[in-house]
Formats: sequence, C-alpha cells, structure tokens
Amino acid sequence: MDIEIITNLLAIYWHIFLLFFTIAILYSSVGFGGGSSYLAILALTGIAFTQIRSISLLCNIAVVSLNVFHFQKQRLYDWKKVIPIISFSIPLAFIGGFIEVNKNIFFISLGFTLLSASFVMWFNKKIVSKHINASHINLSRNSSYAGIIGFISGMVGIGGGIFLAPLLHLRQWDTPKRIAATASLFILLNSISGILGYSLNSGVSIDWNLTLMLIIVVLVGSFLGNRISKQLLTPIQIKKGTAILIAFVSIRILIKYLL
Repeated sequence: MDIEIITNLLAIYWHIFLLFFTIAILYSSVGFGGGSSYLAILALTGIAFTQIRSISLLCNIAVVSLNVFHFQKQRLYDWKKVIPIISFSIPLAFIGGFIEVNKNIFFISLGFTLLSASFVMWFNKKIVSKHINASHINLSRNSSYAGIIGFISGMVGIGGGIFLAPLLHLRQWDTPKRIAATASLFILLNSISGILGYSLNSGVSIDWNLTLMLIIVVLVGSFLGNRISKQLLTPIQIKKGTAILIAFVSIRILIKYLL
C-alpha cells in the first residue's frame, strides 16, 4: 500500500477511521469487539453492501484478539463451561456467514438485530459476584442459545458478544470478568468462523486497502482502550451510550428499507 492510496483513503473516509478508533477504545475496555457499532456506521456511510460484513468481522478479530490474550493470562476461562458454548456457535456462525442474502433482507435483518441489541444493552444490569462451577449450570441450554446467536452473528457480520454477555448475566452464569472473557473468546471464534464462511460466498468482496487501514486503526484503539478508557467512562456509561447509537442507526435502517 503506497502513500498515495493511504492519503486518498484518509481524505475520503477520515470520519469512518475516527469513529472506528473511538469505538475500539470504548469496546475493548469491556471485552467486546464493536461489530454492531462498526456495522451501524458502515450501513450509513455508503460503503458497498458486499464489503460490510467482512470489514466488521475482521475488525472484530483484531480488537478481541488482544482481549482474549489478556484474559487467558489472568486464567479467567472455565473451559468446562466455555467449550460447550463455542462448540455450538462456531459451526453455526460459519453457516450464517456462508448464506447469501440480498441487500434488502440483509439490512432489515441488521436493523432488527441492532435494535434488539440496543434494548439488551440498555436494560441488562444483572451481576453475579462469585465464580459458579459448571456442575451448577445448565450447559445444554446455554449452548443452544449460543448456537442461535452464532448463526445470527455470522449472517449479519457481528461476533455476538453483545447478545451473549447479557444472556449469561441474566442466567447468572458467572462473574462479570469471566463473562467478559467468555464473550471475547466467543466474538473472536465466531468472527473467524463467520469470515471463513463468508469467504466461500460467491458475492464476497473485500477492499483490502480500506480494510487493512481500518484494522490498524482499531488495533491502536484497542491497545489504548485497554489502558485508558476505564479511567474515563464506566462500563455502564459505555453500554448506555452505545445502546443509544445502535438504536438510532437501527431505526434509520428500518425506515429506509421497510417504508
């Protein structure tokens, strides 16, 4: 990638770079990838429909990879509880990514998905204070839910953590830190599976120059976010602000493609 290409992309898409950078800083502090917000931005900025899913999933992978590394160092994964969840979601995320959907169906599905996510983020407040052993958890039911989330995530281009984390809190699955760790791993593996499925799709299109620059931007944002964002905003404030943004965008998308 030469200087001229970089300069042209910055001139055209500077607002997208700035928004992605900000989202990566905020989301990385609470263990999410930011795929729902990336999609919301891309859906309103004129980026080609065929590129939206791939950009969102690849940026997800970049952001949460650092989170997963840090969570693993802290030994926050209870693999007896985590493996059943990811073993169901990974293949279904692949199938979701592989499915070809036309533009209208994609954006309507995206609109309802984002609107649902905004309500989940706004209203969820349930917290568990201590670690819960796998023997006290309904693993099969949680795995089924995770599989459904994985399929939807692959189809619309998100990692699914925005749905999984509130669900696990609601079901008193574990402590907030362990849920954040599990959500990060869930997002990472679903995003990889989704992009692999999408890459086999005949309608796949990736602008690698733009995508690589956005990945670099979110990597830098994620790195900074892990260090400074917790000092600026609480997780609740981040969730509330994101919920408002996603709700606004989802309503605009639904109005455009339903009316």
